[in-house]
Amino acid sequence: MRKNIGIDVGKDGLDLCWLKDNETGKIKSKKFPNKITKFTEVASWIIKNCNTKSTNILVTLEATGVYHEAIVYFLHQHGFQVFLSNPGKAKKFSEALGHVHKTDKSDAKMLARYGSAQLGQLRLWKPEEQSIRELKAMSRRLSALEKDFRRENNRLEASETSGVSQRVIKSLSDVIVVLGIEIKSLKHDIDHHINSNPTLKKNKELLKTINGIGDVMARELVYLFAAKDFNTAKQVAAYVGLIPKLNESGTFKGRTTLSKSGPSRIRAKLFLAAVTATKHNPDVRAQNDRLIRAGKTKIQALGAAMRKLIQICFGVVKNRTEYRPQVIKI
Repeated sequence: MRKNIGIDVGKDGLDLCWLKDNETGKIKSKKFPNKITKFTEVASWIIKNCNTKSTNILVTLEATGVYHEAIVYFLHQHGFQVFLSNPGKAKKFSEALGHVHKTDKSDAKMLARYGSAQLGQLRLWKPEEQSIRELKAMSRRLSALEKDFRRENNRLEASETSGVSQRVIKSLSDVIVVLGIEIKSLKHDIDHHINSNPTLKKNKELLKTINGIGDVMARELVYLFAAKDFNTAKQVAAYVGLIPKLNESGTFKGRTTLSKSGPSRIRAKLFLAAVTATKHNPDVRAQNDRLIRAGKTKIQALGAAMRKLIQICFGVVKNRTEYRPQVIKI
Protein backbone atom coordinates (compact mmCIF):
# COMPACT_ATOMS: atom_id res chain seq x y z
CA MET A 1 0.00 0.00 0.00
CA ARG A 2 1.36 3.42 -0.95
CA LYS A 3 2.43 5.76 1.85
CA ASN A 4 1.85 9.49 1.55
CA ILE A 5 4.22 12.24 2.61
CA GLY A 6 3.69 15.98 2.22
CA ILE A 7 6.55 18.46 2.29
CA ASP A 8 6.03 22.18 2.65
CA VAL A 9 9.15 23.77 1.21
CA GLY A 10 10.53 27.06 2.46
CA LYS A 11 13.75 28.90 1.80
CA ASP A 12 15.27 27.68 5.05
CA GLY A 13 13.20 24.68 6.07
CA LEU A 14 11.34 21.54 5.02
CA ASP A 15 8.19 20.66 6.97
CA LEU A 16 7.41 16.96 6.54
CA CYS A 17 4.09 15.28 7.27
CA TRP A 18 3.44 11.53 7.11
CA LEU A 19 -0.26 10.85 6.66
CA LYS A 20 -0.58 7.78 8.85
CA ASP A 21 -4.35 7.46 8.41
CA ASN A 22 -6.29 9.45 5.81
CA GLU A 23 -9.64 8.60 7.41
CA THR A 24 -8.81 9.86 10.90
CA GLY A 25 -6.30 12.46 9.77
CA LYS A 26 -3.65 11.01 12.07
CA ILE A 27 -0.20 12.31 11.16
CA LYS A 28 3.42 12.44 12.22
CA SER A 29 5.50 15.50 11.41
CA LYS A 30 9.10 16.65 11.46
CA LYS A 31 11.04 19.73 10.36
CA PHE A 32 14.47 19.73 8.69
CA PRO A 33 16.71 22.51 7.38
CA ASN A 34 16.44 22.95 3.62
CA LYS A 35 20.10 22.06 3.09
CA ILE A 36 21.57 19.41 0.81
CA THR A 37 23.64 18.08 3.72
CA LYS A 38 20.39 17.22 5.56
CA PHE A 39 18.59 15.46 2.71
CA THR A 40 19.89 12.02 3.72
CA GLU A 41 18.31 12.53 7.15
CA VAL A 42 15.05 13.53 5.43
CA ALA A 43 15.01 10.31 3.38
CA SER A 44 15.92 8.19 6.42
CA TRP A 45 13.12 9.70 8.52
CA ILE A 46 10.56 9.04 5.79
CA ILE A 47 11.62 5.43 5.21
CA LYS A 48 11.91 4.67 8.94
CA ASN A 49 8.42 5.96 9.73
CA CYS A 50 6.68 4.55 6.66
CA ASN A 51 8.49 1.24 7.15
CA THR A 52 8.59 0.46 3.43
CA LYS A 53 10.78 0.93 0.38
CA SER A 54 11.15 4.38 -1.16
CA THR A 55 9.40 3.17 -4.32
CA ASN A 56 6.20 2.68 -2.27
CA ILE A 57 6.25 6.24 -0.94
CA LEU A 58 4.64 9.23 -2.65
CA VAL A 59 6.05 12.62 -1.70
CA THR A 60 3.89 15.61 -2.65
CA LEU A 61 5.38 19.11 -2.84
CA GLU A 62 4.52 22.48 -4.35
CA ALA A 63 6.76 24.34 -6.76
CA THR A 64 8.23 27.24 -4.76
CA GLY A 65 10.59 29.28 -6.92
CA VAL A 66 13.91 27.43 -6.90
CA TYR A 67 13.81 26.23 -3.28
CA HIS A 68 12.10 22.92 -4.04
CA GLU A 69 14.43 21.84 -6.83
CA ALA A 70 17.30 20.33 -4.86
CA ILE A 71 15.06 18.16 -2.67
CA VAL A 72 12.90 16.85 -5.53
CA TYR A 73 15.99 15.80 -7.52
CA PHE A 74 17.40 14.10 -4.41
CA LEU A 75 14.18 12.22 -3.67
CA HIS A 76 13.76 11.11 -7.28
CA GLN A 77 17.35 9.85 -7.40
CA HIS A 78 16.70 7.78 -4.29
CA GLY A 79 13.64 6.05 -5.70
CA PHE A 80 10.77 8.00 -4.15
CA GLN A 81 7.66 8.77 -6.19
CA VAL A 82 7.51 12.56 -6.47
CA PHE A 83 4.40 14.58 -7.25
CA LEU A 84 4.97 18.29 -7.87
CA SER A 85 1.53 19.81 -7.42
CA ASN A 86 0.08 22.87 -9.07
CA PRO A 87 -0.05 25.58 -6.33
CA GLY A 88 -3.44 26.86 -7.53
CA LYS A 89 -5.06 23.44 -7.47
CA ALA A 90 -3.54 22.59 -4.11
CA LYS A 91 -4.95 25.84 -2.70
CA LYS A 92 -8.46 25.00 -3.97
CA PHE A 93 -8.15 21.53 -2.44
CA SER A 94 -7.20 23.12 0.89
CA GLU A 95 -10.21 25.45 0.72
CA ALA A 96 -12.48 22.51 -0.07
CA LEU A 97 -11.24 20.77 3.09
CA GLY A 98 -12.21 23.84 5.08
CA HIS A 99 -8.70 24.71 6.22
CA VAL A 100 -8.71 28.10 7.94
CA HIS A 101 -5.34 28.34 9.64
CA LYS A 102 -2.28 28.39 7.39
CA THR A 103 0.98 27.14 8.87
CA ASP A 104 3.91 25.22 7.43
CA LYS A 105 2.78 22.13 9.33
CA SER A 106 -0.83 22.38 8.13
CA ASP A 107 0.36 22.98 4.54
CA ALA A 108 2.48 19.82 4.70
CA LYS A 109 -0.54 17.84 5.92
CA MET A 110 -2.71 19.31 3.19
CA LEU A 111 -0.15 18.31 0.53
CA ALA A 112 0.01 14.75 1.88
CA ARG A 113 -3.80 14.52 1.67
CA TYR A 114 -3.81 16.14 -1.78
CA GLY A 115 -1.34 13.56 -3.10
CA SER A 116 -3.39 10.77 -1.54
CA ALA A 117 -6.57 12.06 -3.24
CA GLN A 118 -5.12 12.11 -6.77
CA LEU A 119 -5.45 8.38 -7.51
CA GLY A 120 -5.58 7.89 -11.31
CA GLN A 121 -5.00 11.58 -12.06
CA LEU A 122 -1.50 11.50 -10.62
CA ARG A 123 1.34 12.53 -12.94
CA LEU A 124 4.66 11.79 -11.29
CA TRP A 125 7.45 14.32 -11.62
CA LYS A 126 10.37 13.44 -13.86
CA PRO A 127 13.69 15.30 -13.95
CA GLU A 128 14.65 17.34 -16.97
CA GLU A 129 17.63 16.39 -19.09
CA GLN A 130 20.90 18.04 -18.09
CA SER A 131 20.93 20.17 -21.25
CA ILE A 132 17.44 21.49 -20.40
CA ARG A 133 18.44 22.23 -16.81
CA GLU A 134 21.42 24.20 -18.07
CA LEU A 135 19.22 26.12 -20.51
CA LYS A 136 16.78 26.81 -17.67
CA ALA A 137 19.56 28.21 -15.47
CA MET A 138 20.89 30.45 -18.22
CA SER A 139 17.39 31.67 -19.10
CA ARG A 140 16.74 32.60 -15.48
CA ARG A 141 20.03 34.45 -15.30
CA LEU A 142 19.27 36.33 -18.50
CA SER A 143 15.87 37.35 -17.16
CA ALA A 144 17.45 38.63 -13.94
CA LEU A 145 20.07 40.63 -15.83
CA GLU A 146 17.44 42.17 -18.10
CA LYS A 147 15.45 43.29 -15.03
CA ASP A 148 18.59 44.85 -13.56
CA PHE A 149 19.33 46.55 -16.88
CA ARG A 150 15.86 48.12 -17.02
CA ARG A 151 16.01 49.12 -13.36
CA GLU A 152 19.40 50.84 -13.72
CA ASN A 153 18.24 52.65 -16.86
CA ASN A 154 15.21 53.95 -14.97
CA ARG A 155 17.47 55.12 -12.16
CA LEU A 156 19.78 56.84 -14.63
CA GLU A 157 16.86 58.65 -16.25
CA ALA A 158 15.58 59.78 -12.83
CA SER A 159 19.07 60.89 -11.75
CA GLU A 160 19.66 62.91 -14.90
CA THR A 161 16.25 64.58 -14.52
CA SER A 162 16.73 65.49 -10.85
CA GLY A 163 20.31 66.67 -11.31
CA VAL A 164 22.01 64.21 -8.95
CA SER A 165 25.81 64.31 -8.72
CA GLN A 166 27.85 63.35 -11.76
CA ARG A 167 29.47 60.60 -9.69
CA VAL A 168 26.13 58.83 -9.29
CA ILE A 169 25.35 59.23 -12.99
CA LYS A 170 28.78 57.79 -13.88
CA SER A 171 28.22 54.84 -11.53
CA LEU A 172 24.86 54.06 -13.12
CA SER A 173 26.26 54.45 -16.65
CA ASP A 174 29.17 52.11 -15.88
CA VAL A 175 26.88 49.43 -14.44
CA ILE A 176 24.55 49.69 -17.45
CA VAL A 177 27.50 49.13 -19.81
CA VAL A 178 28.64 46.05 -17.86
CA LEU A 179 25.10 44.64 -17.75
CA GLY A 180 24.66 45.23 -21.49
CA ILE A 181 27.88 43.35 -22.28
CA GLU A 182 26.93 40.41 -20.06
CA ILE A 183 23.38 40.24 -21.48
CA LYS A 184 24.77 40.13 -25.01
CA SER A 185 27.28 37.44 -24.02
CA LEU A 186 24.66 35.32 -22.27
CA LYS A 187 22.26 35.54 -25.23
CA HIS A 188 25.09 34.32 -27.46
CA ASP A 189 25.79 31.38 -25.12
CA ILE A 190 22.08 30.47 -24.93
CA ASP A 191 21.80 30.50 -28.72
CA HIS A 192 24.96 28.38 -28.98
CA HIS A 193 23.52 25.92 -26.43
CA ILE A 194 20.29 25.66 -28.41
CA ASN A 195 22.06 25.28 -31.75
CA SER A 196 24.26 22.52 -30.30
CA ASN A 197 21.19 20.41 -29.56
CA PRO A 198 19.47 19.13 -32.76
CA THR A 199 15.98 19.01 -31.20
CA LEU A 200 16.20 22.44 -29.61
CA LYS A 201 17.69 23.91 -32.77
CA LYS A 202 14.89 22.48 -34.91
CA ASN A 203 12.25 23.82 -32.50
CA LYS A 204 13.76 27.29 -32.70
CA GLU A 205 13.78 27.17 -36.51
CA LEU A 206 10.13 26.08 -36.56
CA LEU A 207 9.07 28.80 -34.14
CA LYS A 208 10.78 31.51 -36.18
CA THR A 209 8.67 30.61 -39.22
CA ILE A 210 5.71 32.14 -37.35
CA ASN A 211 5.02 35.79 -38.11
CA GLY A 212 5.49 37.64 -34.81
CA ILE A 213 8.03 35.26 -33.28
CA GLY A 214 11.58 36.61 -33.25
CA ASP A 215 14.78 35.59 -31.48
CA VAL A 216 13.65 36.75 -28.02
CA MET A 217 10.33 34.87 -28.00
CA ALA A 218 11.79 31.83 -29.75
CA ARG A 219 14.48 31.59 -27.08
CA GLU A 220 11.85 31.58 -24.32
CA LEU A 221 9.56 29.07 -26.02
CA VAL A 222 12.32 26.62 -26.92
CA TYR A 223 12.99 26.19 -23.21
CA LEU A 224 9.28 26.16 -22.27
CA PHE A 225 8.34 23.37 -24.70
CA ALA A 226 11.44 21.35 -23.79
CA ALA A 227 10.93 21.64 -20.04
CA LYS A 228 7.14 21.16 -19.83
CA ASP A 229 5.21 18.13 -21.03
CA PHE A 230 2.17 19.71 -22.66
CA ASN A 231 -0.35 17.50 -24.44
CA THR A 232 -2.63 20.19 -25.85
CA ALA A 233 -2.50 23.85 -26.88
CA LYS A 234 -5.08 24.58 -24.18
CA GLN A 235 -2.67 23.31 -21.51
CA VAL A 236 0.03 25.67 -22.76
CA ALA A 237 -2.34 28.64 -22.70
CA ALA A 238 -3.45 27.74 -19.18
CA TYR A 239 0.14 27.40 -17.94
CA VAL A 240 1.13 30.81 -19.31
CA GLY A 241 -2.00 32.33 -17.74
CA LEU A 242 -3.87 33.15 -20.94
CA ILE A 243 -7.17 31.39 -20.41
CA PRO A 244 -10.25 33.61 -19.83
CA LYS A 245 -11.39 34.10 -16.25
CA LEU A 246 -15.05 35.04 -15.89
CA ASN A 247 -15.80 37.42 -13.04
CA GLU A 248 -19.46 37.20 -12.05
CA SER A 249 -21.51 36.36 -9.01
CA GLY A 250 -25.30 36.52 -8.67
CA THR A 251 -26.50 39.59 -10.52
CA PHE A 252 -22.99 41.03 -10.80
CA LYS A 253 -21.51 40.64 -14.27
CA GLY A 254 -17.82 41.49 -14.42
CA ARG A 255 -15.53 41.71 -17.41
CA THR A 256 -13.78 38.53 -18.56
CA THR A 257 -10.04 38.81 -17.94
CA LEU A 258 -6.99 36.60 -18.35
CA SER A 259 -6.13 34.25 -15.48
CA LYS A 260 -2.49 35.48 -15.38
CA SER A 261 -1.57 32.47 -13.27
CA GLY A 262 1.63 31.49 -15.08
CA PRO A 263 5.12 32.96 -15.50
CA SER A 264 4.79 36.72 -15.97
CA ARG A 265 8.13 36.90 -17.79
CA ILE A 266 6.83 34.85 -20.70
CA ARG A 267 3.53 36.75 -20.76
CA ALA A 268 5.31 40.09 -20.95
CA LYS A 269 7.37 39.02 -23.95
CA LEU A 270 4.40 37.31 -25.56
CA PHE A 271 2.46 40.56 -25.24
CA LEU A 272 5.00 42.36 -27.44
CA ALA A 273 5.07 39.45 -29.88
CA ALA A 274 1.25 39.54 -30.11
CA VAL A 275 1.30 43.27 -30.91
CA THR A 276 3.53 42.48 -33.90
CA ALA A 277 1.45 39.43 -34.84
CA THR A 278 -1.80 41.44 -35.02
CA LYS A 279 -0.17 43.39 -37.87
CA HIS A 280 1.87 40.74 -39.68
CA ASN A 281 0.43 37.30 -38.83
CA PRO A 282 -2.59 36.51 -41.07
CA ASP A 283 -4.32 34.21 -38.58
CA VAL A 284 -3.82 36.45 -35.56
CA ARG A 285 -4.74 39.58 -37.53
CA ALA A 286 -7.95 38.00 -38.84
CA GLN A 287 -8.99 36.98 -35.32
CA ASN A 288 -8.11 40.41 -33.94
CA ASP A 289 -10.17 42.21 -36.60
CA ARG A 290 -13.13 39.89 -36.03
CA LEU A 291 -13.11 40.49 -32.26
CA ILE A 292 -12.86 44.26 -32.66
CA ARG A 293 -15.85 44.21 -35.04
CA ALA A 294 -17.73 42.13 -32.47
CA GLY A 295 -17.31 44.88 -29.90
CA LYS A 296 -14.36 43.60 -27.89
CA THR A 297 -11.94 46.16 -26.51
CA LYS A 298 -8.44 46.38 -27.95
CA ILE A 299 -6.91 44.93 -24.80
CA GLN A 300 -9.36 41.99 -24.83
CA ALA A 301 -8.56 41.31 -28.48
CA LEU A 302 -4.86 41.50 -27.70
CA GLY A 303 -5.26 38.96 -24.89
CA ALA A 304 -6.94 36.63 -27.38
CA ALA A 305 -4.09 37.30 -29.82
CA MET A 306 -1.56 36.21 -27.19
CA ARG A 307 -3.51 33.00 -26.65
CA LYS A 308 -3.81 32.37 -30.40
CA LEU A 309 -0.10 32.96 -30.90
CA ILE A 310 1.03 30.58 -28.14
CA GLN A 311 -1.33 27.93 -29.53
CA ILE A 312 0.17 28.33 -33.00
CA CYS A 313 3.63 27.98 -31.48
CA PHE A 314 2.65 24.77 -29.73
CA GLY A 315 1.19 23.42 -32.97
CA VAL A 316 4.31 23.86 -35.09
CA VAL A 317 6.53 22.29 -32.42
CA LYS A 318 4.19 19.37 -31.74
CA ASN A 319 3.57 18.60 -35.41
CA ARG A 320 7.18 19.35 -36.46
CA THR A 321 6.01 21.45 -39.39
CA GLU A 322 6.63 25.05 -40.42
CA TYR A 323 3.90 27.60 -39.88
CA ARG A 324 1.33 27.86 -42.66
CA PRO A 325 -1.43 30.48 -42.28
CA GLN A 326 -4.95 29.08 -42.16
CA VAL A 327 -6.46 32.21 -43.69
CA ILE A 328 -5.69 33.71 -47.07
CA LYS A 329 -3.05 36.40 -46.72
CA ILE A 330 -4.25 39.69 -48.16
